[in-house]
Amino acid sequence: MNFEESYEHASLRKTVAQVCAGFGDDYLRRVIAEDGRTHELWSALGEAGLLGVNLPEEYGGGGAGIAELAIVVEEAAASGNPLLLLLVSAAISGEVLKDVGTDEQKARWLPAMADGSDKMVFAITEPDAGSNSHQISTKAVRDGDDWVLSGTKYYISGVDEASNLLVVARTGTSPSGRGEMTLFVVPTDDERLHRALIPVEVRAPEKQYTLTFDGVRVGDDRRVGEVGRGMDVVFRGLNPERITGAAIETGIARYALGKAAAYARERTVWGGTPIGAHQGVAHPLAAAAIDVELARLMTSRGRVAARQRPAGGGVVEHGEVRRGGRGPQGARRRDPGPRRQRPRHGVRPRPPVGDGAPPQGRPRQSRDGAELRRDPHPRSAPVLLTWASRPGR
Repeated sequence: MNFEESYEHASLRKTVAQVCAGFGDDYLRRVIAEDGRTHELWSALGEAGLLGVNLPEEYGGGGAGIAELAIVVEEAAASGNPLLLLLVSAAISGEVLKDVGTDEQKARWLPAMADGSDKMVFAITEPDAGSNSHQISTKAVRDGDDWVLSGTKYYISGVDEASNLLVVARTGTSPSGRGEMTLFVVPTDDERLHRALIPVEVRAPEKQYTLTFDGVRVGDDRRVGEVGRGMDVVFRGLNPERITGAAIETGIARYALGKAAAYARERTVWGGTPIGAHQGVAHPLAAAAIDVELARLMTSRGRVAARQRPAGGGVVEHGEVRRGGRGPQGARRRDPGPRRQRPRHGVRPRPPVGDGAPPQGRPRQSRDGAELRRDPHPRSAPVLLTWASRPGR
């Protein structure tokens, strides 16, 4: 395997970093404090041709693929500005439309997604159907030339920032009892589509919503792919989302590690010696740097797999790096437990990776009883946002 990044990819990283540097690593903090959205950064990335880097050139995109989009995602996060909707609009919705949309659908929606003037978010999760997508209960019933959608979707990101929503709905049931799904593009301003904001534990620009489809009517021209073959179509978007999901996590980890290392160099005690000169600080930072590099390497392998097998296949096993140590079959890796060593200089052995972390996506309750979600960017985001929220950082 060649570990040297190509000139094109290195140039792409540099371009993303330059665009994001114009906003500073406090941009996200300011947006969150004002309960705003990242419209300015999103538009700047669109003007630079970075949002649609994976979309066809004839629709305003860059003509590249998920490998290049993952670089955009990682570098934006590494600048301190992770953009969740890159995973949703560009990776999921963009890839689905690119692969199975009609020429009319591509011409209708892809140009605005590529230049940043609009987004298309994605709705699959339901209160009783998360990872088991065959249990989806939101229904779409044919009525003449239209389809009528009814049901509820849960934890849907960025609905307030997009004009359209790519929805997975049940259009039938197979003899085995599994749901037969179909995808539809639904306008987010439809009067029969109701949204309710979900309070989450970690504040972020991308808001989460519960959506209720109360007889939403769409024409057959808004159906994406074949009727009843929606799950085949969905994974054309979810596999790229896995790769870009790993990329955003490694970008966040790079940012957090950089902040920690800078602080260790600048903070002085005991006669002016930087705290980073002491093993109690230097060794954990070095271990963290190794973990980050390993994650980046696995993500790079995922990018290669996505380029070689764009429809799926080996992409899944590499994409699972984002889930904290799950292997090719989705099983959590065996944990040997903490080493039996005596702490030296006040340093405790590092806990196993992911030990004690709550399951991703499991709702939690705040003190007032409001339902909370752990974080929009699992595991790494609390580190980033904790550093970003400290005065003087």
